[in-house]
Amino acid sequence: MMARRSALLGAVLTCGASGAALADAAPPSSAPQNSSSPQEGRFSMSPAQGGFLRLDKETGAVSFCTVDDGLSVCRISAEERAALENEIERLRRENTELKAALARGGSGSGGAPKEEDFERAMSFTERFLRRMMRVFQDEAGGGKG
Repeated sequence: MMARRSALLGAVLTCGASGAALADAAPPSSAPQNSSSPQEGRFSMSPAQGGFLRLDKETGAVSFCTVDDGLSVCRISAEERAALENEIERLRRENTELKAALARGGSGSGGAPKEEDFERAMSFTERFLRRMMRVFQDEAGGGKG
């Protein structure tokens, strides 16, 4: 009976943690793809001399694409390349700032949790476990009767 309770408790804790992680990692919503209507997706294709133009409806970026050996190959525009390089540079600066904050003892936004945050999390965990133990005890008492 104790092994069953331990397994159930482990499953409950795993499901709770997995659910929170899945909620945090939910993919961004996008329009559903409809094979009967090619205009419904993220990209729009238009014929052009020597290939086709691909328009990204979310970003407005246009790429020139060709088909080589059955594979479509798209080249990004100069504006798109500049935007990507700017984003890479911004991420490098942010990474450097975060590393510096971490080296200063975690005083930045990426540091260790504060004591009161830790205590609040521990209190929540303790209340959760106590409540689960009461459920298990109630189940054991009700199953014998």
